[in-house]
Order: sequence, then C-alpha cells, then structure tokens
Amino acid sequence: MNVKVLLYVFLGIFGYQSLAAQTAADTIVLKCDIRFGEKPLALHQHYVSRNDTLQFTMLKFYLSALEFTFADGTIFKEKDSYHLIDIENSQSLQIVVPSKDNSPISTIRFAVGVDGGANESGANGGDLDLQNGMYWAWQSGYINFKMEGKSNSCKTRNSEFQFHIGGYQQPFNAFRTIELPALTSKDPSKIDLIINLAKLFDNIALAKINSVMVPGKNAMAIADMFKEVFSIE
Repeated sequence: MNVKVLLYVFLGIFGYQSLAAQTAADTIVLKCDIRFGEKPLALHQHYVSRNDTLQFTMLKFYLSALEFTFADGTIFKEKDSYHLIDIENSQSLQIVVPSKDNSPISTIRFAVGVDGGANESGANGGDLDLQNGMYWAWQSGYINFKMEGKSNSCKTRNSEFQFHIGGYQQPFNAFRTIELPALTSKDPSKIDLIINLAKLFDNIALAKINSVMVPGKNAMAIADMFKEVFSIE
C-alpha cells in the first residue's frame, strides 16, 4: 500500500471519528428508566405497593413538548415533540434530541400527554399514528397514558385493573407539564429520567379504584398523581 493510499485511509478514519464525536456532542440522550421502587419494571412480574400486590401487562405514555434550559440561560425546544414510550419497545425508551455543544443543562421541561393542537388537527403519523392504540375518538382525543395489569385486590374480571388517562377539553384536561432540575455534574449529553410507578400506586388502593377509562374527575386526579413519578438521576 503506497503513502497516498495510507493517507486516504487515515483521513477517512479520522473524518469518521470526528463526525461521530461531533454527532455525540450535538445530541442529548434522554433515557427513560422505568421502575417500581428500586426494581426495574418488567411486565408480568409481581410488585408490592403500600396497598396491593400487582403486576403490569401494559404500559404506554406520551412524553411531549421537550424543552431544555442550558446553564447560560438559552432554551432549546424540540419541534413536533411527541414521543410514545412503550415498555415493550426498548427503542422507545431512549429519546435523542439536538444539544448545544454539550453545554450543561440546568432544567428539563416536558409534558405527559398530547396537547390540544395535536388532538384537534385530526389523524397524525409517527408516534401519533392512530394505529398505536392511543386514541379514543375526536371528542376525547388521545390517551395520555395507558396502564393495565392484575391484582388480587381488584374484584373485577380476571382481577384486572385498567387506567386509560386522557381528555383535552376543559374542565377535564389531563395534559400535565413537568419541570425538573437537571444534574449538571454528570455527562450533560445523557439524562436518566426515572419513572417510578411505586409513587403512583402507593396512593391508589386498587380495591377502591381500578378502572378509569374516560375523561373526568378520576382521570384528572390520577393525572395529577402521575406527575409525581418523574425525577432525574
């Protein structure tokens, strides 16, 4: 191999590595770490809350309107920001968004659910595709989050519980916005978003409430409680 060929090979490798490094530096990876207490959440496994023993058979929810405030005060807002998180789809548990030269992030802001604009705009594609099973009808719109499972506390068919929480019209708008401080001491290109469902089910007694399937007061209360499951590590 002559010197010219070696030079081309070297430049090719160097260019690829530089591009990869630049790509890594220009993105933020938001990793959704779904747990029940200290344990990773897995479908069909048993967990113990303050009130019940339960297992999950489905978990899906929308994270939307992603917004990052950097240490210098500048803000990045993701355009068309709708992400369907599905515990059965491992790829959905990582969201990659543009960054700002790997700058430290002071605050992350996002919403659980789908905003009124997307609800009223009609059929959508991608994560908002109606085929994803997260849409009721135009009157009620998208389901913001869907949890199903079983517990012996439920006096229902097959001991099932079902929480399909949504609604975008007042007075039962279940869309919720959350703002969390980011820990800038860690790698600013990677954020671990903890979703700890024990915090929700410690406040729900499945013997008393185990099925919420339409917009209303119960959906609003559970939407408020669901806000508290999020934190950043």
